[in-house]
Amino acid sequence: MGYNFMTADEAALFVKNGYKVGFSGFTAAGTPKEVPAAIARLAEAEHAKGNEYQISVFSGASTGDALDGNLARANAIKFRTPYQSNKDLRGLINSGETMYSDMHLSHLAQELRYGFFGNIDVAILEVADITDDGEIVLTAGVGIAPTLARIADKIIIELNHTQPKELKGMHDIYEPCDAPHRREIPIYSVKDRAGSAVVKVDPKKVIAVVETNCETVVAGFTPVDEVTAKIGENVANFLAEQLKCGKIPAEFLPIQSGVGNVANAVLGSLGKNTEIPPFTMYTEVIQDSVIDLMKQGRISFASGCSLTVSSPVMKEIYSNLDFFRDKIVLRPIEISNNPEVVRRLGLITINTALEADIFGNVNSTHVTGTKMMNGLGGSGDFTRNAFISIYTCPSTQKDGKISPIVPMVSHVDHSEHDVKVIVTEQGVADLRGKSPIQRAETIIENCVNPEYKQLMWDYLKLATKRSHTPHTLSAAFAMHIEFLKSGDMRNTKF
Repeated sequence: MGYNFMTADEAALFVKNGYKVGFSGFTAAGTPKEVPAAIARLAEAEHAKGNEYQISVFSGASTGDALDGNLARANAIKFRTPYQSNKDLRGLINSGETMYSDMHLSHLAQELRYGFFGNIDVAILEVADITDDGEIVLTAGVGIAPTLARIADKIIIELNHTQPKELKGMHDIYEPCDAPHRREIPIYSVKDRAGSAVVKVDPKKVIAVVETNCETVVAGFTPVDEVTAKIGENVANFLAEQLKCGKIPAEFLPIQSGVGNVANAVLGSLGKNTEIPPFTMYTEVIQDSVIDLMKQGRISFASGCSLTVSSPVMKEIYSNLDFFRDKIVLRPIEISNNPEVVRRLGLITINTALEADIFGNVNSTHVTGTKMMNGLGGSGDFTRNAFISIYTCPSTQKDGKISPIVPMVSHVDHSEHDVKVIVTEQGVADLRGKSPIQRAETIIENCVNPEYKQLMWDYLKLATKRSHTPHTLSAAFAMHIEFLKSGDMRNTKF
């Protein structure tokens, strides 16, 4: 190859203070590892000399600790978007030391192309292969890599030899034209492909290639417990009933599922429910449970943005690419989460609420309305455009001291207009076609924990006056205030 091969520390020197840097991948999957760590070392060295060194970080979503964690601990991040899940970075964001813009994930690539964030100085991409004429085979996560590769001034490549070149063919790389020349995205079923198997770059922009052997580390999921199992069972039974009464087409519909333990439990329950036929997925993240159900024949095809699976499952996939190649496709995030495609395919979307209120508004991001947890992610992309949008959460947390169902959410990410169903281990609240008071009654009766149910009825009785959406503003956040004061929402008095 005619590229400049060098160490990660040598490549990091191309990344200057104040640069805007884009990274490939989505979650830890597909994100560069050695060059970000080298940038962190460079930042620490510059800080030790008394020099300023911080960069702005753009990625598909969250990354791994090798990227967000190393850079955060080195105080090397001035600005971050669109999503994160790292403890150290979260601390900087909530202390105001790092600026953070929480975004719908499907928006970032086009807003970069529109120039809303200014110029991208360097793109750092993890790849499985690169040819002399600039054809790149990405690894297990796509994110915003195709857009970064095209618009960035310079490109640094991490050629990761733990990622097989035989991944070529698993990706569908497609960028829509920008307004006002955009046409429909030619995806009419989950299996359709719209673009190319590779990312094409200008070889002259590739300033460094760093060879690595860094395996992707994805934290394992907590085993399903009694609460998450019951939530999963409630979701599966609800969808089976909807199918039985004809509110879902007989062939069923594609599923989108969020990330985490509850999502894994829900998918497991869908797979076990024999009243639900084998189904497909059109989602962001393909997790362990998806692969398990694929092997069982319960999931026939999965379209996503990344393979965010544990190390043993990743090794299994890579050892059996002939089996998985025609069952998985990985797309850029603006396609996997595209509202046009979501609405066209009629997705059933299942995401997790940090808290929900009795009228159906959902908070996905802020603890007590002020402290950022992770971010909005793709939940809004899917919720607003779903065939049926479902939100799940346990009915209590912190040994019963917190009720995720409250009179009024402390921050709104998804409004009552978009949230159709709320599910806890207590039951299911179908909010479709209901007035605000009817929604409140349905949520209290079906989803609230018994320890908090009377408290919620007390609030609704206090608030119910001649108004469309009854609230008593002086009491709407009483449960949050009580938790901040005593550490236990159960002490609230209305």
